[in-house]
Amino acid sequence: MTLNLHPGERVLFEGHPSWRAILGFYLKGVLVAIVLGFIANLIDGGASAFIVILVVLALTLVIGFVKRVATTYTITDRRLNIKRGIVSKEVQETRLERVQNVNYRQSVYQRLMQIGDVDFDTAASDDYNFVFNGVANPGEVVEAVDKATGVTSAGTHGLGEAQSPGPR
Repeated sequence: MTLNLHPGERVLFEGHPSWRAILGFYLKGVLVAIVLGFIANLIDGGASAFIVILVVLALTLVIGFVKRVATTYTITDRRLNIKRGIVSKEVQETRLERVQNVNYRQSVYQRLMQIGDVDFDTAASDDYNFVFNGVANPGEVVEAVDKATGVTSAGTHGLGEAQSPGPR
């Protein structure tokens, strides 16, 4: 874990985008490799086409893997954190008390792949985009935030339950 925790702070969720989230990137890489291999075959012959395909496939695998592993999503009982990058770093962080809504989206493709995007609406401006993209089981991420913010422990007076009348 690379997040510097404050005293008493607990990690509730830590993960990366799912490998299934970059499957589309891998498929595009395979298509590019085939097209470039075909072009190389027309220009020079079979041996160079094989090398071109092999190099493009290797680059696609390495770039996809690094892209996935270089992004880390963390939820603690106090804050949300997104870290991107290996050589250069980009860090987004917000305190949980600033989170106003947590929603997740799943396109048809994402539902088939069992991934989704978790969108955190914060008290910051609309320009501030705080999204965990391509996480596996996005509902579990929402539950972790609910647990951290105390939404699930709102008391025994939930919706549809009788409440005792207050003093009149």
